[in-house]
Amino acid sequence: MDLNLSAEEITFRDEVRAFIAAELSPETREKLVLGREIGKHDFVEWQRKLNAKGWAVPHWPVEWGGQNWGPMQEYIFLDELQQAPAPSPLQFNCSMVGPVIATFGTEEQKKKFLPATANLDIWWCQGFSEPGAGSDLAGLKTTARREGDFYIINGQKTWTTLAQYADWIFVLARTNPQAEKKQQGISFILVDMKTPGVTVRPIQLIDGGREVNEVWFDEVKVPAENLVGQENRGWDYAKYLLTNERMGIARIGVSKQRIRRIKELAKIERYGDTQLLDQPWFREKLVSVEIELKALEITQLRVLAEARKRGRHGEVDPNSSILKIKGSELQQVTTELMMDVMGPYVLPFAASMDDEDRTNEPPIGPDYAASAGPTYFNSRKISIYGGSNEIQRNIIAKAILGF
Repeated sequence: MDLNLSAEEITFRDEVRAFIAAELSPETREKLVLGREIGKHDFVEWQRKLNAKGWAVPHWPVEWGGQNWGPMQEYIFLDELQQAPAPSPLQFNCSMVGPVIATFGTEEQKKKFLPATANLDIWWCQGFSEPGAGSDLAGLKTTARREGDFYIINGQKTWTTLAQYADWIFVLARTNPQAEKKQQGISFILVDMKTPGVTVRPIQLIDGGREVNEVWFDEVKVPAENLVGQENRGWDYAKYLLTNERMGIARIGVSKQRIRRIKELAKIERYGDTQLLDQPWFREKLVSVEIELKALEITQLRVLAEARKRGRHGEVDPNSSILKIKGSELQQVTTELMMDVMGPYVLPFAASMDDEDRTNEPPIGPDYAASAGPTYFNSRKISIYGGSNEIQRNIIAKAILGF
């Protein structure tokens, strides 16, 4: 595959760069560069700018806001966002539930949800994982029983990212407990978070943040029209959704941007009498990561090209598991490199691990070091969510290698 950009692709790349430079607020960009959290307002403001440009959901069908881009345009767009850095369109909306509704939903569901989803008038969260059903998602126990024109949902979801912001949640629930296989009898249902019986409880993470939550359903009454696709076929829709999620988890542009930042800071930090960047042991680790990242980039371009040949018809591409594994590992390695750069400056975070609010511990070094520890610990989750890397290896063995 020729990785050189064509003249048209260069023009498009420059257009994306110019748009980001003109429209992204300096405050939001600074938060991302420093590794700090951005709030709901930052997400909403930026995605609405993208949507007004027609770029919030370019991979959706054209009639619902898509751009019919080729694989290189789609890759260039995400890569430029991640390298800027700028917020990517909210994944739950644009890469998860949106494509599922666009592919499997009714016309009424598409009209009701897709425009609002693209514009972040609705903020979605993902109701998949449960305390006993994370990597083995098919073991979920949340139930939805049909009563006339409604489903009554009971159960618990956990690790629900940004549920504190969400207006709606897309839920996998068991509608046929007697199904022969546990993957059968599961349905995909859309639930308004304001429905009586829905309770959200925050979970504090090892990095001190509270981005994930428990969500409880106690006799939650949901209109049957909120069922997506066919009853008991939710597992098929979930696999389609998770393929899109795994493609996004690779986040090659994020790793590129972090490596660039590592190089900048390694020129500032000293190792003895020289710059850290001049140390052979550090340069060897850095170059090794860059080589693996380039190999992953080529692989992702190949997968995107194959996806375009097949078209978008709800097919599950097992190659997305390769991207998920390697992409998540490289993101974690880059946070380890950043820890090498920061050295003892991360100690205040480590020393306050048991404090109720450790994120307020004063730094002993420069401000840019403050996020290194929390980012490192937070990145441990990347190899777990979207289907753990161990599960992805099983998928590769079965679907690609034929074992």
